[in-house]
Amino acid sequence: MSVQNAQDHTHALEGWSLPAWTYNDPEFAKLEVERIFRPAWQVVCHISDIPNAGDWHSLDYVGESIIVVRGADQILRAFTNVCRHRGSRLVDGSSGCAKKLVCPYHAWTYDLDGRLTGVPDSASYPTLDKDKAGLVSVDMELWRGFIFVRLESGGPSVAEMMAPYEYQVAPYKFEELKALGRVTLRPRAVNWKNVGDNYSDGLHIPVAHPGLTRLFGKSYGVEAEPHVDRMWGDLVDRTSSNWSERAYQSLLPPVPYLPDANQKRWLYFKLWPSVAFDIYPDQVDFMQWLPTGPDSCLIREISYVLDDDRREMRAARYLNWRINRQVNAEDTELITRVQQGMESRSFSMGPLSDKEVCLKSFCRRVRHLIPEACLEHRPASGWSQK
Repeated sequence: MSVQNAQDHTHALEGWSLPAWTYNDPEFAKLEVERIFRPAWQVVCHISDIPNAGDWHSLDYVGESIIVVRGADQILRAFTNVCRHRGSRLVDGSSGCAKKLVCPYHAWTYDLDGRLTGVPDSASYPTLDKDKAGLVSVDMELWRGFIFVRLESGGPSVAEMMAPYEYQVAPYKFEELKALGRVTLRPRAVNWKNVGDNYSDGLHIPVAHPGLTRLFGKSYGVEAEPHVDRMWGDLVDRTSSNWSERAYQSLLPPVPYLPDANQKRWLYFKLWPSVAFDIYPDQVDFMQWLPTGPDSCLIREISYVLDDDRREMRAARYLNWRINRQVNAEDTELITRVQQGMESRSFSMGPLSDKEVCLKSFCRRVRHLIPEACLEHRPASGWSQK
């Protein structure tokens, strides 16, 4: 079937998953970088992670390295982590603090606002215009204390994406959060879409997550907005048979700034294409999954909390981690099985339930951005160049 013919059958494809070949095809992965990831927002860190002048955090993804730095004027700015001389990386690692950004190759020096301020033997560069050779900036947005960047402009802001749910997020005081621990990086031998598909899938909860089923019962729900998926579950009153879950149920203390309905609610938001906020009464986690190849990705995550010295709250946060560590292990096995199964020529597309609203929304958007995703079978090599 040609792409045009496939697009003509878009309505028929509404009830079908993306074809398996899009989860391991190198050409498709390259188009995803250009059409999905470069124009999309990705979270870097929270403002509390870079409180002082010279503090910086970096984010490496899809062949780029981005650095967010707080200037001497306290303004946050985002730049590519690239010297304008020969392209060397300026800083190494995920975070640090510097009075100036000095290239380790030839000592070109940049102020914290990105201006090129020092070039050894500058008179020997006849083509150099210092005013035009500052660091290359990228779009940055501060949303409720979290710092987002994107590589190409266009499309809605994070605030516009989250607008349908701002009232639900507001009580959690995101702006006052502080990191609990450090960013965890978890490589996975699966396509990034498999992580996202699993994250927004509610049907597997009662089958593959017995702990979540004990905690939530049948309250787990999903819904899809154009740019955001929402998932939620309310802790049941029934005591769990698992000691970690039972202790969490009994020790989680009341949170005075949350409405009564949120005291026992676990709330999740997935922002297009691969950023998620997991919101609990006791803490807030962000998680993102970034492609590293056609069949590999990197999961990046960290927890944030508000100041609370209560012993019960400290225990609840530890137990939350234990519970989610088990859920993560279960999900890793699930997505690995799916990635392996997609290698079989016997599988192409799978039917989607009317309850899989988030998956349908995701598939619809990918097919719009990359029409070849309408094709059931992998096209001949070189298709992306035509």
